[in-house]
Amino acid sequence: MRKLVDGLRAAFGAAGYTVAGVAERLGVAANAALARNETSPAAGRTGSGDRLDTMIRLFLLQRSVPEELVRKAFPGIELVALGIIEVSGGEARAVLDIRPFAADERDCWVVADLTPGLDGRREAMRGDYVLGIAPASLSLMQLTVPVKADRALDIGTGCGIQSLHLADRVNQLVATDVNPRALQLAGWTAALNQVEVDIRDGSLYEPVRGERFDLIVSNPPYVISPLGGDLTYRETGFTGDAVVEQLVREAPAHLTDGGWCQLLANWTCVRGEAWQDRIASWTGDRSAWAVQREQLDPSEYVELWLRDAGLHGSPAYPARYDEWMRYLDQHDVEAIGMGWISLHNVEGTLYAESWPYEIERPIGPHVLHRFERVEGLPADLTGMRFRVAEDVIQETTGQPGAEDPATIVLRRQRGMRRAEQVDTVLAGFVGACDGELSTGQILAALADLLDRPVVDVLSEYLPQVKQLVVEGFLDY
Repeated sequence: MRKLVDGLRAAFGAAGYTVAGVAERLGVAANAALARNETSPAAGRTGSGDRLDTMIRLFLLQRSVPEELVRKAFPGIELVALGIIEVSGGEARAVLDIRPFAADERDCWVVADLTPGLDGRREAMRGDYVLGIAPASLSLMQLTVPVKADRALDIGTGCGIQSLHLADRVNQLVATDVNPRALQLAGWTAALNQVEVDIRDGSLYEPVRGERFDLIVSNPPYVISPLGGDLTYRETGFTGDAVVEQLVREAPAHLTDGGWCQLLANWTCVRGEAWQDRIASWTGDRSAWAVQREQLDPSEYVELWLRDAGLHGSPAYPARYDEWMRYLDQHDVEAIGMGWISLHNVEGTLYAESWPYEIERPIGPHVLHRFERVEGLPADLTGMRFRVAEDVIQETTGQPGAEDPATIVLRRQRGMRRAEQVDTVLAGFVGACDGELSTGQILAALADLLDRPVVDVLSEYLPQVKQLVVEGFLDY
């Protein structure tokens, strides 16, 4: 088997079947169309019959390819025996999706089930479907803090893409899943990329009882649906958002001191309960940050996931829609939050916010930076000297000729790309932050200028200064 996997890897490399190679062959427009699940533009650019075109048509476009061309592209490799293609009447078609992926300057390939719904086809997915490279998995990769780790755990590994992403900075990788097909394909992804992963069968933390990790990541089956949902990659037998709750609540027991747990999540917004309080009950006394990127009402949520399952327009759609809506109503769900949760295994509190705006990607470095500031800033900032971060710009608006602007906004170009409205005093403080004077000195000077008691100015503006430091507007 190893010889066959080595041969497959060599064939991909020799053909230039890489992220860069495919992008160059297809061009911008055809690549963009393929991202929208439209294959015709790419088909028009891949008719040469060479090895790269054969691989693109076979795996990315899911087109029939003459068996003769497949043999030329993969000399001496029996793809049928491996279960990668099937052949009928001299034509070959892919059974699995194997597509290129770039991980930290390495050319990699990810093995998963075929992408459904190409060219508008309506296709119901098999229950044990294994999702490949998808927006959610990429979001988790971009969220993960850039730390070196001795041991890392990938819960709900699916096709194994998170383990692949972590391989260069983790000494020992453990990946788990309840789907036997996912375990098999994650193993193929690891073998194809020469990555050592300890793959285990089981739910959540069951396969790693008594073990601790420096980093835990999870893109779990977080879809909140009626019990009995048959898509393993997105649905569970847990009620409501209980799968996410259990992942978060039990994380500290499986983390080393100072370890990290990061996951994508959906959570219920229950009538009469703030969603922030709900998540705070899960994180307890640990330092954590929850970001709600989107909130959907129940009907929007149900429609989203029924389309994802390929049921839109099918005979089963109305009944499934009604069942799902009744389920959410029975559990007092008035909306569903969608976002991420990061937990640092040190003492602290939860900061939870809604942030539907554009962010920098990857966001992981900023996540790490923010936690360091929240946990590392001293209680007394008066002796600290700050500088304005390089990416901060100031925007002012007001009537022409007015002595003072009506509004002053500080805006960051990096990280969460926040904007903070400030008054003239705080704007003056930020403008004076060049690393020369301390916070106390600047605020004392402003108090003298305003003819206000220093203690009042300190009391009013020190909390605002701290917030600007936490959010990266000010460096030290």
